[in-house]
Amino acid sequence: MISFLARIQDCAWTTTSVFNRARDRYSPSASRFLKDCRGGIAPIMGIAVIPLVGAVGAAVDYGGALSARTAMQSALDSTAIALVKPNASGSQYTGQGQEFFTALFVHPQVQNLSFGADVNDGASTSAVTLKASGAFKTTFMGMMGFSTIDISARSSAVMTTDSSGCVLALNSTAAGAVAVGGNSDIALNGCSLYSNSKDMASLTVGGSATLSAQSIGVVGKAVLSGGNVTTTEGIRTGLNPLADPYSDINFPSFVGCTKTNLSIKTTITISPGVYCNGLTVNADANLTLSPGIYYLDRGRFLVNGGGTVSGDGVTLVFTSSTGSNWATATISGNANINLTAPIAGPTAGIVVFGDRQMPVGTEFKFNGGASQYFGGAVYLPRGAIDFSGGMGTSTNCTQIIGDTVNFTGNSKVAINCSSFKTKPFGPTVLKLTS
Repeated sequence: MISFLARIQDCAWTTTSVFNRARDRYSPSASRFLKDCRGGIAPIMGIAVIPLVGAVGAAVDYGGALSARTAMQSALDSTAIALVKPNASGSQYTGQGQEFFTALFVHPQVQNLSFGADVNDGASTSAVTLKASGAFKTTFMGMMGFSTIDISARSSAVMTTDSSGCVLALNSTAAGAVAVGGNSDIALNGCSLYSNSKDMASLTVGGSATLSAQSIGVVGKAVLSGGNVTTTEGIRTGLNPLADPYSDINFPSFVGCTKTNLSIKTTITISPGVYCNGLTVNADANLTLSPGIYYLDRGRFLVNGGGTVSGDGVTLVFTSSTGSNWATATISGNANINLTAPIAGPTAGIVVFGDRQMPVGTEFKFNGGASQYFGGAVYLPRGAIDFSGGMGTSTNCTQIIGDTVNFTGNSKVAINCSSFKTKPFGPTVLKLTS
């Protein structure tokens, strides 16, 4: 810059011989005028300022276009998050998305605005991809022939539901909503444990107990005092409560009593019906249940040690026709249980179903040990479940859903439920990409 200015100062005398000849030819006043180079800067700067103004104008226009594009991306991201729910068809996504996006993106300088949506809904995953584009109207660059700048944005949102849940406590405030203590050895084979309690001790594992799971998630906190806990995906606290996966399922109504206070002492097969005031399977007795729904109306379902209960396509409903003396279950150690849920019908996937009207904390003791297997969902939304048992092989399917869940003794639970028609549950995870 310094050398450039110096050159301007010397312009009339050192760079152009024409000025030298003019000095000798014209009058002294003209010579003095030509000798003075100060006025020569103005035309040079006048010419130089043209590209400078153009560059500044282009910067202003491009800055405006960038700001509009940023606003477009933000509006598109918000729209994608709002839409990524598995409850609308593709056309609804496009219509709702257009309305939502237009309300968020208010930029009069952007013309020819377009919007498009692509949705892919699955059983456990919902995904939406949105695209928007438009032409930003320029101010300065229009004088140079560029009246608009094209801008565009893209946003993809994927909402995935973890389907690995096999244990869920629904109580929102209880301490130890899920509890593992003593010498218990709890192995959740390829599945996860969740507690909806917001208590600081939502999950407790103490003593010399061991707990292994794919993952553990609690709304509150976990207290692991001496227990040995291992997971492949970690322990997450502060989760949002999980929805009851079977909240929309109801068992059919029933009337009368097929049998009252039935006691099984030998080998027998019974049919679906209403069993009032208790059903007992004594030691060494062998009870086979034919496929269907068994209403246990009041009393207790009791299986003593050494007793055997088996059946495929079975749902045990625990209820009360009088609103009192609600049916409960006690399965003693060394009892042999092998029950699987129906794969069709109103209670598909549910092998044990607790009436939602029973008092919170109604006790259910499933302590059959290693020879106890429930294939499907043990669903007792108001029940306090004590559980010990399960075969735990990778081909088994067991879900345990209660108001609270307490593991006693050793339990092995697996979640290979593809053929049992159970409902997957777990937290939702949102992933947003631009």
